[in-house]
Parts: sequence; C-alpha cells; structure tokens
Amino acid sequence: MTIGLEDVRAAAARIEGHLARTPVVAATRLGDMAGCRIHLKLENQHTTGSFKERGALNKLLSLADAEKTAGVIAMSAGNHAQAVACHATRLGIRSTIVMPSFTPFTKVERTESLGARVVLHGDTLSDAASFAHDLAAREGLTFVHPYDDPFVAAGQGTAALEFLAEVPDLDTLLIPIGGGGLIAGMATAAKALNPAIRIVGVQCALYPAMIQALAGQSIDCGGATIAEGIAVKAPGGLTLPIVRSLVDEVVEVGETRLEEAVYRLSTMQKLVAEGAGGAGLAALLDDPARYAGRKVGIVVSGGNIDSRILAQVLMRGLVYEGRIVRLRIGITDAPGALSRVTRLLGEAGANIVEVYHQRLFHNVPVKMAEVDVVLETRDQTHVQSLMARMREAGFPTALMTDVS
Repeated sequence: MTIGLEDVRAAAARIEGHLARTPVVAATRLGDMAGCRIHLKLENQHTTGSFKERGALNKLLSLADAEKTAGVIAMSAGNHAQAVACHATRLGIRSTIVMPSFTPFTKVERTESLGARVVLHGDTLSDAASFAHDLAAREGLTFVHPYDDPFVAAGQGTAALEFLAEVPDLDTLLIPIGGGGLIAGMATAAKALNPAIRIVGVQCALYPAMIQALAGQSIDCGGATIAEGIAVKAPGGLTLPIVRSLVDEVVEVGETRLEEAVYRLSTMQKLVAEGAGGAGLAALLDDPARYAGRKVGIVVSGGNIDSRILAQVLMRGLVYEGRIVRLRIGITDAPGALSRVTRLLGEAGANIVEVYHQRLFHNVPVKMAEVDVVLETRDQTHVQSLMARMREAGFPTALMTDVS
C-alpha cells in the first residue's frame, strides 16, 4: 500500500475547515547567518503544538460511522496522543490513549484534559503498543497509528501542499524523520508538484533508524535525546518504501546541533520549537555550504518542549556565545583583594552574577585563594579582553569551559 498526490489532496479537502492553515514565514536573520534563503513552515502553531493533528484528523474523518461509534485507540506518550485526543473529542468520538507507565504526569494530565481515557501500561513503548493492539481487539476500537497508516501519512502531506502554495519556488525541503509519516506525506505531494525539488530528511544521531533501514542494516539506536519526537526505533512498512523512492537524502544531526537549532529559533526567530521541531534547521547549520544560495523550506514540526529543558538550552546557548562565562581568578588571601577583582570586572563592563570564593579545596598555595566568578558579558571578544585585563593587573585568570 502507498499514497499518491490524490490522497494528499483528498486529505486537504477533508480537513479543510477543521484545521487552520499554519503560517509560512521568511527567516531572514537565520538565512543571512547560513548563507541561503530560509522559509519556515510553523507546524508548532497547531492547537496541540505539532503537525500530528493533520494525520490524526484525516484518519478520524475517514472512519465509517460504526467505527466512530465504537471509538479509537492510540499508543503515544507525546504529540500524537494529544492530536488524537483533541480531535476525537471535538468530533464526538471516544478515544483511549495507551501510555507507558513511565510517562510524566504532566503529559498524562494534558491528554486527559483533551477528553481521552488514558491507560498506563508497560515499561517500554513496545509494551504499551502491544497492549493497545490487544485492547483494540477486545473492545472493537480502531487503532490510529502515529505514522504507519495511509490516511495519517496523507494528512501529514497536506503541510507540503500549503508550503508550496505559498513558496512555490523552493529548491529544498528539510523535514524531520521519526517513523516517517511526515516526510512520506510531504515528499509524495512535493515531488508530484515539483519533481526537481530536493527532499532531505533529518534524523537525530542517536536514532538513525531510517538511515539504517535504507542501507539494509540492522537497527541499532537509543539514548537520551532532546529530539524525543523523532526518537523512533523502527520506520514504518508504509513509509520506508516512499522515503526510499522519493527522498533524495537522509542525514543525521547530533545533540549539540539540535540544541543550537532550538536556541537559534528562540533567540533569532522568536519561536519555541521542540528538539524534533528544530531538526531541519540543525541539519542546515551542520552543513551550510550544502545549501548556500538555495531557497530552503524548513518544517518546524512541533513546539512541545519542556520548559525546564528550554531554559537549559537558552542558558547553554548564552554560554556558547560567550554571553555568560565562568572565570577562575587567582588572588592573594588578603583583605581587599576580592574587592579589587570585582571593581576591575565592573569597570570592564562585566556584570557579576555569582561569586564562589575558594580557599580549601583547590590546589593553590596556602596564602592564595581562587575565586570563580560567573559573569554576563557581551561576546567572546569581550571575554578575551576581560581575561587580558585581569592578567595585566596581576590576577591569573582562566576560562572554565564546563559551564552548563
């Protein structure tokens, strides 16, 4: 089974009036930094914060009356759960969402607040999925797969119809890949409308399941990633052949680039993106020469990032840019030494955030002490001038690079 442009167009007609079109915006500052022209498709602007609403809604609207009456079931600990719950409730369809037992309470509560019955089962996603299929069979429920379903994939493909309607001359599309539903649907539509467009899929380096499957390798992936939305261990039986046929290239990006993409979208574009939502930009930042001078479309697939993780990403980005640093400064253990250090830093334009005065545990002479100072600074150049000024004043100074 596969899908074609007619399926994507049928999905677009089906969801019309049920789902608002998401914006397409030019990202001029990001494009200037990367040396290309960038347009962003803001799938993080859906009600539940991700593109998953497209596929879930198309699937739900395609059900027969008897299936709607019986209800639906899905397995998900993330965006798919909320998408199914949201639109099933809106359409008057009973929904059950099976989540692994380790799912954070906030996600459970959010899904229940959208009207779903949540069942916690199993220690792994595979356990939850098996239980969901068993429950579907026992209760006569229709299983709504997160990606390996033709109606779901066709629904996700409507994002490409909208994108190319607004920016028809895109050279390249950068699309995140987890199980492959989004890229399968979008590639189907985009290649049919413009066979010359280059489709590049993006996976996180810890979960390169699609890359491995395309190469005929055994799947070997796992680990903690900021891009949970694409941390999928098995591509779909429907999506894999479509990706093999229509996608020009699949690349992988590491955690550092994914963090940078989330940071850049937030600080330069004023957009909140989850790790998976920033994957397309991460790939571009990882190899800008590949896209130099091109007109690139990037799908910001979701914005459901934990606020604590986002706060850490923003702080780490400031450290990376040299706008927050920690300096270790050697001083004599004598009255007035610390006040002189703080005066010099203030005169040099640094704002002191925290000071740690250490006499006992560092390997320093008994008549010396070390001060760790966390500072707000302008940039890396400012940091280097601060360090030079402190050394010229007789205070040995080192940049501590393990700030996180």
